[in-house]
Amino acid sequence: MTADTLRITEIFHSLQGESRTSGLPTVFVRLTGCPLRCVWCDTEYSFHGGTRMSLDEIIKEVDDYGAKYVCVTGGEPLGQPNCLPLLEQLVDKGYEVSLETSGALDVSLVDERVVKVLDLKPPASGESHRNLYENIEHLTANDQVKFVIANREDYEWSVSKMLQYNLAGRVSDILFSPVNDQLAPDRLADWIISDKLPVRFQVQLHRVIWGDKAGV
Repeated sequence: MTADTLRITEIFHSLQGESRTSGLPTVFVRLTGCPLRCVWCDTEYSFHGGTRMSLDEIIKEVDDYGAKYVCVTGGEPLGQPNCLPLLEQLVDKGYEVSLETSGALDVSLVDERVVKVLDLKPPASGESHRNLYENIEHLTANDQVKFVIANREDYEWSVSKMLQYNLAGRVSDILFSPVNDQLAPDRLADWIISDKLPVRFQVQLHRVIWGDKAGV
């Protein structure tokens, strides 16, 4: 890899659609490439291509938007080693930075000031065998864990992992999201309420506003 560069699919300014900062104006830095192929993935366009940019160029473009929050996402951003210095430089500049990661790659070297939003992949994703459970020991009260749930089996699996790893006592938020067009949001909400789970239900706010349009 060229020194101090990253392959970037897009950089854009929008509202955060997920996580505990949902609804807040955020700059998204979407890195190119992902080693996973979740069956419900909605960012397949980021798997290939992209434009190589220096870290200075990326940060300059982020600065131009004037937002407080920055989300580094993908694809799988940790698939590119220079993601780590980008995260560090962004938090050094005073941004509130989150990292959306699949949970399949090591997060131990991520700057502790960065909010890790770590997926655990349920069975219906087709990639649950890729979960790197060692990552959980590197999560703190600053971080979040996300489960994207397609059916009742996924839901029960997610609850079991939440309990097995005491996620409610480890991270700030446990996020349960329904797979778009596969699980009705009200059904997942009813399960959460019935079981009195200590989780944050979420739908993808950007889909509610803009549908499947990319880069918003």
